[in-house]
Amino acid sequence: MIKINLLPHREEKRKQRKAAFLRMLALSAVMGATMVVAAGGIIAAQIANQTQRNDFIKAENTKLDGQIKEIKTLKEEIEALKARQQAVEDLQSDRNQPVYLMDELARQVPEGIYLRSFKEENQRVVLMGHAQSNERVSELLRNIGNNSPWLERPDLIEIRLVSLGQGKDAKKVYDFTVNVGIKRPRDKDAAANGAASSAAAADGKVDGTSTKKS
Repeated sequence: MIKINLLPHREEKRKQRKAAFLRMLALSAVMGATMVVAAGGIIAAQIANQTQRNDFIKAENTKLDGQIKEIKTLKEEIEALKARQQAVEDLQSDRNQPVYLMDELARQVPEGIYLRSFKEENQRVVLMGHAQSNERVSELLRNIGNNSPWLERPDLIEIRLVSLGQGKDAKKVYDFTVNVGIKRPRDKDAAANGAASSAAAADGKVDGTSTKKS
């Protein structure tokens, strides 16, 4: 006998495939949502970690800024103390400047020049006097500029021919005013050290040249 299945098996299979597809779709949605949530959690954790690092860096930068301000303040205080110390040393050394000045004037003023007065102000000395000739004044300027360890930068302010005395005793002399600088001991020592270094460098060059020639 031939058996014939009259049930709607095709529709049943379609329903089964549709149900399986819906289950797979739901499972995929659940897995996708889980992956999104997990990725979001990882990213959120990384952001929180980076935020914590940024906060730490900001806090350290704030500390460094405070330390830099303290260092700057200390440097300013050190510079102020150095300036005060230098001022005290200058005051102590300036007390001996009149002695150095009188000694140097006695050494550097040539014959034929007579000083009437001198005035010191701000490391400059104004010399006023009479000279027998212009050459005597030029010699004074050369002596101060080249030979004096304490005086420097002579500057001729004025020179003019005047008469001294009256009648037969009247004499023609040159009245002059010269402005010169006076060194402090530290300036003198610095200049001496610089000259010694230059001389040593020159000797070294000469020795090197001689060695090459030989």
